[in-house]
Amino acid sequence: MRAVAVGWPIVLLVLAWQLWIVAGNVPSIVAPSPWAVLVELAHDPLLYGHAALATIGVAVLGLALGTMLGVALAVAIWLTPFAAGAMTVPALLVQSTPLIATLPVLARLLGYGEQTVIAAAVVITFLPTFVLVGAGLRTSPAGAEGVFAALGASRRARLVLLALPAAVPSTLVAIRIAAANSILAALIAEYLIGQFGLGRLFADAQSQFLTSRSWAASLVATVLSVAAYAAARRFERYGKRFTA
Repeated sequence: MRAVAVGWPIVLLVLAWQLWIVAGNVPSIVAPSPWAVLVELAHDPLLYGHAALATIGVAVLGLALGTMLGVALAVAIWLTPFAAGAMTVPALLVQSTPLIATLPVLARLLGYGEQTVIAAAVVITFLPTFVLVGAGLRTSPAGAEGVFAALGASRRARLVLLALPAAVPSTLVAIRIAAANSILAALIAEYLIGQFGLGRLFADAQSQFLTSRSWAASLVATVLSVAAYAAARRFERYGKRFTA
């Protein structure tokens, strides 16, 4: 039943796609049919497999580094509240700037290579962790702060024994939110300056008017984004078993 519930929207979407192609007599150079995309994928699966692995590697590394950066900034603000303005405003400015405008700056600082693609994924993924973990650090159980104060616990002890455990659920939510975004960030960066990955494959296919290949790369990227969200959601549910 669960497979049916998940699968029927996909079937309807594919049928609507095919109907649009047939009823509108859409040229293949504008949009290929679902069958043409499947044939393209089957024709050279290694091409898409290698590109997908490159994108996954960038996204996973960007997500991990972005999460660590977000946690570190949130903890720094918790330990030193007066630093909130100094860290929060730049973080919001970086996040609110379109990635296409941020990439040239990153490229000049880091070079036109994979390190800049990874940095782009970090920029996109760190803010949800920064915001949610920062809020989670301040949601300790009722009365717990008073108990720690009565025991004379240091601020560092309260961080390790009280604030960080309280922030675990928020961290899991942040990872779920950022997981799919990390794939998107990797794709955009690969498309603009990358040398590998699905974004580069899509850019090359567009420049050569290989419509079926560009749509196939987009389909693989969509599947990766959905899979990343589903995996992060499962990880969140698993992690919450130990925090309930």
